[in-house]
Amino acid sequence: MTAEAIASGPRAGAAADGDHPLRIALLTYKGNPFCGGQGVYVRHLSRELAHLGHRVEVIGSQPYPVLDAVGEGVTLTELPSLDLYRQPDPFRTPGRGEYRDWIDALEVATMWTGGFPEPLTFSLRARRLLAARRGDFDVVHDNQTLGYGLLAPLGAPLVTTIHHPITVDRRLELAAAPSFKRRASVRRWYAFTRMQKRVARRLPSVLTVSGSSRREIVDDLGVRPERIHVVHIGADTSLWSPDPSVAEVPGRIVTTSSADVPLKGLVHLVEALAKLRTEVPDAHLLVVGRRAEDGPVARAIERYGLEGAVRFVKGVSDAELVDLVRGAQVACVPSLYEGFSLPAAEAMATGTPLVATTGGAIPEVAGPDGETCLAVPPGDAGALAAALGRLLGPGGAELRARLGAAGRARVLERFTWARAAQGTVERYREAVAAHGARR
Repeated sequence: MTAEAIASGPRAGAAADGDHPLRIALLTYKGNPFCGGQGVYVRHLSRELAHLGHRVEVIGSQPYPVLDAVGEGVTLTELPSLDLYRQPDPFRTPGRGEYRDWIDALEVATMWTGGFPEPLTFSLRARRLLAARRGDFDVVHDNQTLGYGLLAPLGAPLVTTIHHPITVDRRLELAAAPSFKRRASVRRWYAFTRMQKRVARRLPSVLTVSGSSRREIVDDLGVRPERIHVVHIGADTSLWSPDPSVAEVPGRIVTTSSADVPLKGLVHLVEALAKLRTEVPDAHLLVVGRRAEDGPVARAIERYGLEGAVRFVKGVSDAELVDLVRGAQVACVPSLYEGFSLPAAEAMATGTPLVATTGGAIPEVAGPDGETCLAVPPGDAGALAAALGRLLGPGGAELRARLGAAGRARVLERFTWARAAQGTVERYREAVAAHGARR
């Protein structure tokens, strides 16, 4: 259909593209939208798919997804694991009465031996559920589980999203490991990536969120390029928007990061802040994420005397999080690598000027240096400090206003969840047609 036809509304009983509505099983082995991009993806994509007229059943494990459109085209089916990593007792040993079947035993045994079992065990439970409900779905959409269980016949064509290969995380954590013992532990934890490589090579249809991730999937996982399709994701621009009533806090820099995940580059931002404060004394950092009491970031904060200049917040609501970003004079994404970078898109959508590295797909989101952001090489604390100083130092207000406005315009044009859902449905329909032709 043409864009004009879609805008005029679907015919009775049809989806927004004029074709029949799809029954979609959306699988996610980790669904919490407050601690990772996979949960954010499921939350917003399911809502926008429902808005297009489709029926979405999210099938997820703990932490269970938080969904916006339940009862309005979206349902949640809980597929419980043993929840071995829950707070406040991660790596717990379940009681005898908690075991239900051999998959539970496999989950515990893998944890006991230092591995991460959830992708495999969730895929086995999902296979069992889908086999019992054969014929209920037109398409199955896997959100980066990549487990052996999903190679079985599922009764519907399979489309898989790979945000980026987890082999990248493994490589960066190994490079940051300080000892042989720690490297051995990292290798065991990431042993599931061998399974994900084998599964990925057999997938008929792969979605990914950026051109950078597409190249990594080809190089790291060995997936044939013609099977991979880029569908950009984006920001919820109705939530992430400017609000002049929120006052700027002078000197505030905001970032979203897990404290000691090497991939996120937070330690380099802390080092940059120490350099920056010699010229901009009121510069300070607000980190949306968990604070580690020990580790490289904690040691850097102590070494540079930044205890009063770095604050961590967690457990805030969506509205509170948006206001934290709106109130900052600068948003920063210091990551060494990102498969897409939702924090960059969300900050830009609020009109907050962005300093970001060129790691992974970040330049695809943030845009050209000096036009929609200030871009610096990953892992370069000096370059980060210089860019932040341009925005926070004397005369920075005009540059902040220009970059903020241009960044929001870029997100509105390219990176919204509505566009992501439309592109995803196109791939669903291709998969359904190919599945029908094979049958």
